[in-house]
Amino acid sequence: MSRVAVVTGGIGGLGTAMVKGLAAAGRIAVAVDYNGLKPEAVDKWTADRKAEGFDIPVYLADVTSFTSCAEVCKKIGEEIGLIEILINNAGITRDSMFHKMTPEQWDQVIKTNLYSVFNMTRQVYEGMITRNWGRIVNIASVNGLRGQAGQSNYSATKSGIYGFNKALAQECVKKGVTINSISPGYIGTEMVRAIRADVLEKVIAGIPAARLGEPSEIARAVVFLTDDEAGYITGEDITINGGLYYH
Repeated sequence: MSRVAVVTGGIGGLGTAMVKGLAAAGRIAVAVDYNGLKPEAVDKWTADRKAEGFDIPVYLADVTSFTSCAEVCKKIGEEIGLIEILINNAGITRDSMFHKMTPEQWDQVIKTNLYSVFNMTRQVYEGMITRNWGRIVNIASVNGLRGQAGQSNYSATKSGIYGFNKALAQECVKKGVTINSISPGYIGTEMVRAIRADVLEKVIAGIPAARLGEPSEIARAVVFLTDDEAGYITGEDITINGGLYYH
């Protein structure tokens, strides 16, 4: 059975790897991304995927808005099919040492990284419960586990995902719905690789594996957690950080 799998932040570095991994595993992968993206950026991404052999539709929405999430999920349901797999991957950073952090920097990160988890999950949750099957994976971060100076807003959102998962997992596991998270460390997306060379060298030197992770390594965990045979795993977090932090 081909299940519809939605990935928010779907055309970013991690999101792209996830939709490709899900599509390769036989899911009907759908990318949802920021509704402020320029059409030419979406067209290029879609063309690049087709060149790789993937036909992945892109839907635009504001994940900070409950109404926008409701509208995009309804549209996907009508045009593609009922959403049975949801990957909440959308996220931003607005880094600042706390004594300089503005209310806007706090709100932007909380709304994008944490409100979005509620806003999207709420749209698909009841359908999953009714059908007695569903997979939800929320993308957290190593900095939600260990904290990071200058990221009190970001770390708070990623840490909040763990509590959300553990509570909701207890409500839905009897209905065949699982909810888990993945906590990536430093992954070699274009954004990370664009960091100044000397700074990036210091980052890698602090990772026991002595390298950045690959987006495909996160995608493989997503595929695993959303498989039909992964129904006995729920409320859990998989850390993928090259030994940088254990919990």
